[in-house]
Amino acid sequence: MLEFIQLLKQRYQSVLALLDMKSPLYFEYQQRIEQLLYAEAFLRKGLLIHDFPKCPLQIAVIGPTQAGKSSIVNVLLNDVLAGVSPLAGYTVHAQGFCHRLTSDDLDGLQHYFGRFQCLDAAALSRNRFDCYSVGNSLSQSDLLPACVVWDTPDFDSIDAIDYREGVIRTLALADLVVLVVSKEKYADQSVWEVMKTIEAFGQPTLICLNKLAEGSETLVLDSLRQKWQQTRGDPMPKVVPLLFEKPRTVPVWPLSAQTALFELAKQLDQKKHAEQQQLFLNRYWREWLEPVFAEHRAQRQWQSLIDQCLEEAGSAYRRDFLDHPHHYHTFQAALLNLLKLLEIPGFAKILSKTRRVMTWPVRKLMSLGQSGFQSSPDQEISILNQIGDHVMIQLADKLLDKTETETLNGGWWRETAVLLRQKRAELSLTYQQAVLVYHQDFLQDVDAAAHRLYYKLEEQPLVLNSLRATRISTDAGGMFLAIQAGGIGVHDLVITPLMLTITSLLAESAIGGYMHRVEAELKQQQMQTVKTRLFQTVLREQLYQLPLQIQLPTRFNITEQQCQLAEQALKEKKHGLRIL
Repeated sequence: MLEFIQLLKQRYQSVLALLDMKSPLYFEYQQRIEQLLYAEAFLRKGLLIHDFPKCPLQIAVIGPTQAGKSSIVNVLLNDVLAGVSPLAGYTVHAQGFCHRLTSDDLDGLQHYFGRFQCLDAAALSRNRFDCYSVGNSLSQSDLLPACVVWDTPDFDSIDAIDYREGVIRTLALADLVVLVVSKEKYADQSVWEVMKTIEAFGQPTLICLNKLAEGSETLVLDSLRQKWQQTRGDPMPKVVPLLFEKPRTVPVWPLSAQTALFELAKQLDQKKHAEQQQLFLNRYWREWLEPVFAEHRAQRQWQSLIDQCLEEAGSAYRRDFLDHPHHYHTFQAALLNLLKLLEIPGFAKILSKTRRVMTWPVRKLMSLGQSGFQSSPDQEISILNQIGDHVMIQLADKLLDKTETETLNGGWWRETAVLLRQKRAELSLTYQQAVLVYHQDFLQDVDAAAHRLYYKLEEQPLVLNSLRATRISTDAGGMFLAIQAGGIGVHDLVITPLMLTITSLLAESAIGGYMHRVEAELKQQQMQTVKTRLFQTVLREQLYQLPLQIQLPTRFNITEQQCQLAEQALKEKKHGLRIL
């Protein structure tokens, strides 16, 4: 699941980089990227819990600018470790401080932060945000159990987008959250957007209401409670009010909240983390995958258009060739092969020599050059090539219509139309070559049909002898060799006396019904072979894959199978989200 979330985030980032800021999708995609950052970090937290179950308690102090986060960290630690400044945005890196811990207790922390590098606090640079620091607190505090306390950057300033990921990773790492707000900042929308996003994390939370003026506690607390109830569905957490005292540099932690963090730590149940992961992912899943599903729908529509065109192509092939009274010649070719089988054993060689003498003028003329007696292209090959061209033209027209009608996904159709135009010559050539291979291979089926008829004739000796007598008495040998030499096409056989005689004798004989069945089966077999080998294997498979060849940063290009595997992992219990 983690890999899938990372992939989805990367695709969103690629698409966003090319989006116009005026696009209605720009800020929507920006928000989804942030949600995916939360998801990625929270899944990393799940791996940390599973692989390093003894990882110490993590407490994140978060809040908007100038709320006093660093000051609260120092109060909790009973030490001055977090840098404090009156300037907004002073802290831009997550900085952890170990309380009652050693460095040996931090195994797995770097694995959690991933590409973020751990540096000494003095080495942190404002020009680089993919880093963090972890230091030690030598003081003992009665406010904290053994833990790592994290001072975090703000999430609401103009520059916060630069270091936002560091904040998110630290927030998702936290077992407990301390939200620090001031009386000026507690109602800021940015605060409640963050708190709404992390609600599914199920982190026990403590609110520090800082810089309160004496006498305003009740009013501000009531307003704070309303904001929480409007934003979150869980109970209002404990609030620690901290009064503003001008002479002091740090706030005073009230005695009533001395054990607040110890009590929150008792509420922790890391066994629920997988369930919380599912809650968080399910909350945004459909929204995150909306553009991915749109591409899947477009791909299915494209495939449907192809299927429609190929269905029409099959009808055209049947109409213009198989059922055409003048173009269809396959069964005549089978009867021609039958003539060869009707040769009388012993006389075949003599007759063959005689016929070769008779047809010598035709064969001689055919050998003189290519400008004279050239055979015309086979009718079936010509028809199939025309059908292939028509399919390409139809699809190009349909793509053009889609680019104009599909306003939300017009780019997908436009890019596919461009690629089809670029690939059309290549696709047509591949198809035409496949037509020639099919046509040559199907001669075996034609010959097989002739043998079926001959074997059936052997069961009827009288009919077989009559046909052989006709074979001898009618001078078809010259015609047969002329066909082989290229002087006449198979489709012209229907007008020859011999073919008319043979066909009539077969039709009127005892195997007449069998002959019609062989013809029908041969025609059906030819139809099925063309559909399978040409329309489906060549045209459909290549055209289906055409949009998938477009690897532009404007596309998500996440397959349905990848989504199905991710959704299956999402539904699994316990460590199911960890697998993928």
